[in-house]
Amino acid sequence: MRILLLTQWFEPEPTFKGLTFAKALRDAGMEVEVLTGFPNYPMGRLYPGYRIRLIQHEEIEGIKVTRVPLYPSHDRSVLRRIANYISFAISAFIYGVFFTRKVDVIYAYHPPLSVGAVAVVLKFLRGWRVVLDVQDLWPDTLRATGMLNNERVLSMIGSAAGLIYRWSDVVVVLSKGFQDRLITRGVPRAKVEVIHNWADEEKLRNCEDVISFANSAKASFNILFAGNIGSAQSLDVVVDAAVLLRERKSHVRFIFLGTGLEVDSLRNEVKARGLDNVEFLQPVPMEQVGAYLKSADALLVHLRKDELFEITIPSKTQAYMAVGKPILMAVQGEASDLVRRAGCGLVAAPQDPVSLANAADRLSKMTNEELFEMGRSGLKFYEDELSLLVGAVKFKNVFERAVQND
Repeated sequence: MRILLLTQWFEPEPTFKGLTFAKALRDAGMEVEVLTGFPNYPMGRLYPGYRIRLIQHEEIEGIKVTRVPLYPSHDRSVLRRIANYISFAISAFIYGVFFTRKVDVIYAYHPPLSVGAVAVVLKFLRGWRVVLDVQDLWPDTLRATGMLNNERVLSMIGSAAGLIYRWSDVVVVLSKGFQDRLITRGVPRAKVEVIHNWADEEKLRNCEDVISFANSAKASFNILFAGNIGSAQSLDVVVDAAVLLRERKSHVRFIFLGTGLEVDSLRNEVKARGLDNVEFLQPVPMEQVGAYLKSADALLVHLRKDELFEITIPSKTQAYMAVGKPILMAVQGEASDLVRRAGCGLVAAPQDPVSLANAADRLSKMTNEELFEMGRSGLKFYEDELSLLVGAVKFKNVFERAVQND
């Protein structure tokens, strides 16, 4: 079976279903080709060693990768973000119609929605089956993150999304809540499959280094947040919690590892409040992230309080479980339920500094044995239910089902 992975983001960019996924499908006996753009995410600048060309073919660890041109951007400008999405969609469409060899299934990674649009057009023009992997519900995510607030435009996007979901042969979603919402919007239940995300196990586990957080006192209890620092994460709440913990003379320190649109404002807020229990680290390659996760005492997930986020599971949850560390989960709904089921951490209310501070303080007062058991429970749950091996088998079954729809 030949699979075309159509995704706007691929290695060396950080991505959930990138090279590791492609190799897992290949190892399962499938022939895999990737159609993607030139790497520029998340900063919106081309990675060193790349320049925009009409077409670039390369091979990464045995996986054939074709890159087509796009407009590099990932900032607050809605117009530039749209230009980024549309330019890749046009390039991918042209390459897909005129240059791509026959495939059995297109696996389309969404977001952005434009990738799904290209996939269903290719389905009608070339007769290929489409499996759409929905990581963000549009227009819900656009509204929740504040990226777009025009209700008329959001309604148009919602209508387009509904058509793309219904025209796909199988729609894969990351949570039961996503599945339920798509069904209420007219997507047949038989088409929607729940497959939880997994972590980049290879990069996380192959890192054996131990990090010493430079500004942390020996007795500090270090809680690390790793990932995008944007408006959806609402990390100003963590700063408020740090103020409360400082007043209690708690040993908890919050450490941010990552980049994003809100980093500078958070830094300024921490500086203005004179907080010495919050630290910012420079972003590091994914190959090094595992060392930071393993070196922390606990790991933080936080999203703004929003109806949409109650039915999502942030991908860092799986990464945190995979390294066997306790989790402080400040997201309502399915993500919190997952932590409770796994017995791998504590839950706090999102956008609630008092709740977050209380949970962090409780973690810091647990024994090493209690913390170790939490981490061990999370790792076991991950390996049994969320791992790449489990997910790859499920995707293989989905691809076979899509082809059988003929």
